[in-house]
Amino acid sequence: MPSSSTSPILIENSNVAEPPVVNASPLIFLSRAGLIYLLQLVSSEIIVPEAVHAEIEVRGHSDPAAQTLANTSWLVVTQTPTVPPQIQAWGLGSGESAVLAWAHTHEGSEAIIDDLAGRRCAAAFNLPVRGTLGLVLTAKQRGHISSARQLLHQLRQAGMYLSDRVLNEALAKVGE
Repeated sequence: MPSSSTSPILIENSNVAEPPVVNASPLIFLSRAGLIYLLQLVSSEIIVPEAVHAEIEVRGHSDPAAQTLANTSWLVVTQTPTVPPQIQAWGLGSGESAVLAWAHTHEGSEAIIDDLAGRRCAAAFNLPVRGTLGLVLTAKQRGHISSARQLLHQLRQAGMYLSDRVLNEALAKVGE
């Protein structure tokens, strides 16, 4: 398992036509937990809209997510697209809106977002979406990790909220 935030991993079974786009919370939790490499399970390049970059930069240069963004070449900061009115109508934050606008305008791009309202918006527009939990489950299903439980514990320690019910249901899906 890579220990560096910039270590590449083998991408298997990637059906993504366009690079996925990530929101702030997955970047924050994965960086804090030392698990940023999990993003490379879905693509060798991950789009970070400027609005998401700005959310992370205000946290300060010593923040793990800010350091990850500054030092990880495959996290590509990209101009925030114009947010379509139908996404604006959901009243999401600027980061969530930018992620969904990117996925909406780049067919085949998956939105990596944890925010429930953002995930519901993605579903309403039939946009591919997965969260941090889904990245861990993908890693387990593809054999990149031996224990999803261990990584989910690391993410909880890093501040990610997962109810016991959601945690146990997710672990049952991967046989843990």
